[in-house]
Amino acid sequence: MMRGVPRFETDIDRIREHITELTRVPRPCHSVELEFCRQYVTRLLEESGWIVRRHQWSEVNDFGELNFGESLTGINLVATRPTTDEATGATMSLPRLCVGAHLDSRPDTPGADDNASAVAALLEIARLLGEDWPADAQLELELVAFDLEENGMLGGREHARLAREAGTDLRGMISLEMLGYCDHRPNSQQLPRSLAGLYPDTGDFIAIIGNQNSTELIEVARQGMSTIRQLPVETLQVPENGTLLQATRLSDHSPFWDAGFPALMITDTSFLRNPHYHQASDSLETLDFAFLHAVTEGSLNAVRHLLIAGLPEARPLEPTSD
Repeated sequence: MMRGVPRFETDIDRIREHITELTRVPRPCHSVELEFCRQYVTRLLEESGWIVRRHQWSEVNDFGELNFGESLTGINLVATRPTTDEATGATMSLPRLCVGAHLDSRPDTPGADDNASAVAALLEIARLLGEDWPADAQLELELVAFDLEENGMLGGREHARLAREAGTDLRGMISLEMLGYCDHRPNSQQLPRSLAGLYPDTGDFIAIIGNQNSTELIEVARQGMSTIRQLPVETLQVPENGTLLQATRLSDHSPFWDAGFPALMITDTSFLRNPHYHQASDSLETLDFAFLHAVTEGSLNAVRHLLIAGLPEARPLEPTSD
């Protein structure tokens, strides 16, 4: 367990309750169970004061190993809140920050770490910012529960496409991806060969991973997460949208990289640490809730830092071809 009993805004009991509800059974694409989870997430977001829109689309899966070649229908949940000028009450149009987590799981796993842990964190961020929105925010915030991530990041790809086509002033995107697995034993952290010796071999840190277009986004997020003293934070910036290190692309941030937007992933490093990845054993009991609590608090602080500090306007890089 992590040392000390920190005083956090985020509620560990709520986090545990969310994961319990989301992991009763697997929630793969097109399933009744996934729709139940959508309704659960929608209700909690609306109770926290967010306006939730269901965006439905269909796409042939030309990438993911699950249901490859099939026409799939996905539903992203997109939550927003009006940004108003306190002096006049007028609605303001501000540049945007997007924070998301995928809601779906693979068919053979309850997906406690992958990705109920991150959805629970997203719901806590929504609750606390709904109660106490920073008056000096420089960005508007969009929260997204992505669908079809397990089928090749299709939910992220759809949302990035819409932002690109609409000319959205999207200053940054954060994907919360597997936040709750921690192992304090030496040599519990695997590393790609190119990173061996550059990062700890103990799996007790949280990682922030961005691309060549995400320098300031990484740094401001790191500053926010580093406010949690007992939480080790490691950062990695990859060139060429992570194509040379494919493990860094395995979440909904990578379609935003490919669309030219600054984006990053916050993660416990997935299969490089968690032996239950994509297994039936990825259950509530395998999570380290002290670690997840600290990561959730750090993620909240990172989002607050970004909202208040803002991010510079950056001309999106030209999208890469599929």
